[in-house]
Amino acid sequence: MSRYLLLLVFLVSTSGFSQEQMVDSTTADTKYLEDQFYIGLGYNVLLEKPTDVVQRNLSYGLQLGIIKDIPFNSRRNFGVGLGLGYAINSYYSNIVASETGGSITYEIMDQADFNRSKLETHAIELPFEIRWRTSTAEEYKFWRIYAGAKLGYVFSGRSRVVMEDGTVAFVNNDIEKWQYGLMVNFGYNTWNIHAYYALNPLLKEGTQLTNGDTIDMRTLRIGVIFYIL
Repeated sequence: MSRYLLLLVFLVSTSGFSQEQMVDSTTADTKYLEDQFYIGLGYNVLLEKPTDVVQRNLSYGLQLGIIKDIPFNSRRNFGVGLGLGYAINSYYSNIVASETGGSITYEIMDQADFNRSKLETHAIELPFEIRWRTSTAEEYKFWRIYAGAKLGYVFSGRSRVVMEDGTVAFVNNDIEKWQYGLMVNFGYNTWNIHAYYALNPLLKEGTQLTNGDTIDMRTLRIGVIFYIL
């Protein structure tokens, strides 16, 4: 999986360079739009973890989508963005989920007892951004600060545990279907920092470990985001 993520970074970086060359050689468009496609890679940090819960391996996130750029002023460097995207996120930890008779239990286990324990989600996302940038109709390289919120609907979620004697995976219905949070994207030219803070838990309210502790984990996602066109 990591090889494919590195390939995506290379392709996006290359397309950003090609776009710069194209813009420099064409007539300026006074009705220009910016940053209408995006792709991002990030690391998922689990916040508010129960006692003794630790993250393992690389909890990655991948997002991509399209945003409608809506400038508010004549210079077209301030406005909003409304988007539609897709995201896949994985969370590795020492919480091991198991399903018996349609009921899911969560237990903190020692790393020596399993190889990997992953919770994975696939979601449709609706980002909303307030956008400010230093762009002009002639300049491709510019600073940007885009801040706003994101609503996501998890249409698929699975738990997967890899043991020495095999792998167990199942659909996890304890994952909160509707997820929302605050985000900010800022940077210069091709490379930009992305940060997202979830306002609601990853799992449904009341989900507990076998020891009775509530699992109220939330996500802090930090990574990079690339804009195209």
